[in-house]
Amino acid sequence: MQKETDNWYASWFDTPFYHILYKDRDYKEAGFFMQRLTEFLSLPKGAKILDLACGKGRHSKYLNELGYDVIGADLSQSSINYAKQFENETLHFEVHDMCKSFVTKFDAIFNLFTSFGYFKNEEDNLSTIQAIKNGLKPNGFGVIDFLNVEHVRKNLVASETKVIEGIKFQINKRITDGYIFKEIEFVHEKENYHFTERVKSISLEDFKMYFDAAGVQLYSCFGDYHLNVFDKSKSERLILIFR
Repeated sequence: MQKETDNWYASWFDTPFYHILYKDRDYKEAGFFMQRLTEFLSLPKGAKILDLACGKGRHSKYLNELGYDVIGADLSQSSINYAKQFENETLHFEVHDMCKSFVTKFDAIFNLFTSFGYFKNEEDNLSTIQAIKNGLKPNGFGVIDFLNVEHVRKNLVASETKVIEGIKFQINKRITDGYIFKEIEFVHEKENYHFTERVKSISLEDFKMYFDAAGVQLYSCFGDYHLNVFDKSKSERLILIFR
């Protein structure tokens, strides 16, 4: 059986199966979100943006098409290798640990699509916010696009099966010890695979404590990609803008 290492994101994100399972993500919505967000932040064309934990670079590409100078950074070597085919003079990709600061300073740093809260060590969550802070120019913006844990609790589907590209994914979800777990099992070419996604259940109040500790201030808070006001009981997302 193939199973992830302790750092589940390092192994799972580096497999082709991760991208197969999530192939039906709404790319149109992703593009709309990038346009809406950059307009809200009043980022001028040519502004320098870091897409932190960029995966294969879909948000980075949208941002670059909108006229921004973009660096996409991710821990997954295979994702960065894939994304590099899209590089140009104002779009670059590199392998990077999100807990560490970039030497380059940015007008905005985006951490999108629940790419936060993976770590076993609580200190790493704070280190990531501090690294974002350190990477911003004066008056720059940090953005974290996270899930709304209250909405997850109310709408958790404990078990489901998805068949994608001939692979039958059995998915089981639970909330245990302050983490949201997603167990993913499947068989491919007669070999059994098992991966676990684990994301810390972080509320708005928890983020505010991180922000206080990191010395940043919450600027705005939204509940979806249309930037509607966050509603703890109804919103699907928790989109935090800080500086």
